[in-house]
Amino acid sequence: MASALPKIKFFDPQIEMAHGAGGKASRRLVEGLFAPLLGIANEALTDAASLEVNGTRVAITTDSFVVKPLRFPGGSIGELAVNGTVNDLAVAGARAQAMVVTYVLESGLPTEILEAEVRAMARAAERAGVAIAGGDTKVVENGKADRMYITTAGVGAPIPGIALTPKSVRPGDKVLLSGPVGDHGITILLARGELEFEADLCSDTRSVLPLVEVVARVAAPSIRWMRDPTRGGVATSLNELARDCGLGVVLEEEAIPVNDAVRGACELLGLDPLHIANEGQFLAVVAAEVADAALAALRETPGGHEAAIIGRIEEQPAATVLGTTRYGGTRVIDMLVGDPLPRIC
Repeated sequence: MASALPKIKFFDPQIEMAHGAGGKASRRLVEGLFAPLLGIANEALTDAASLEVNGTRVAITTDSFVVKPLRFPGGSIGELAVNGTVNDLAVAGARAQAMVVTYVLESGLPTEILEAEVRAMARAAERAGVAIAGGDTKVVENGKADRMYITTAGVGAPIPGIALTPKSVRPGDKVLLSGPVGDHGITILLARGELEFEADLCSDTRSVLPLVEVVARVAAPSIRWMRDPTRGGVATSLNELARDCGLGVVLEEEAIPVNDAVRGACELLGLDPLHIANEGQFLAVVAAEVADAALAALRETPGGHEAAIIGRIEEQPAATVLGTTRYGGTRVIDMLVGDPLPRIC
């Protein structure tokens, strides 16, 4: 007797840009269509999967990069592809060992642009200590690929002492953030030249592995959960955590580092910095007794001087992210809705 077909819970009539923005629509698509049809449990929907191969535990991740423009202040699509892959493994508690790369190129792309991105990828891989082990190339018709798309898959080895799961999060735990939020998303928006707004701002794209390893040395095994808040920003990552652990995440909004240029652009555009994408920051939930030591270690590490404890875990409000101010005001911080910044990573 044939087994019953999986039931899907995705009822949107067509795919829209919002489904790729990392917010509510993305979650609805992944959990409602991909997960049931592919037999993936919701608790496995993380930045990287952990597998055992012939008795050896490995982490594996995949990602696609469709940023526009290809080059922007502080980075480019080639550099972004390496760092994004390394970071997904790092916040899953693994050191990237090797990655494979697929380039989807548009017919008519100048060779000098391709060469520049391959060189950028090679430099980023060397800095991150990851080997480019192979890949593939496809060429599509002119006008079909925004010049270049890059897809990656990465394999990593577990960092000793780290075991991450939302179910391990407890009331009283502290929320760490490695640095300012929103730099990447706003940099990409301004680089398109669509706004009459100037700012001295660069993307934060980088490998966060050195910072993750510092926290691991100080705080493992008391690190509960980590995530790099890319599409959908800090708000979306923490809402996913709150939903998965069933507890409340209470943020002290004045403690969240935001550069003045990002804050100004968000005020002008009516955006929340907590919804803006990042490419070189990470969030961590750690036990309260190790939080100060972890923060001090981060601040002493190059690139971590603006790290902050931005909140705590509480029993209430359950499965909710709440923002508080020093004056006693509060607001519910929801996941990203819609698609305010397409093609940012």
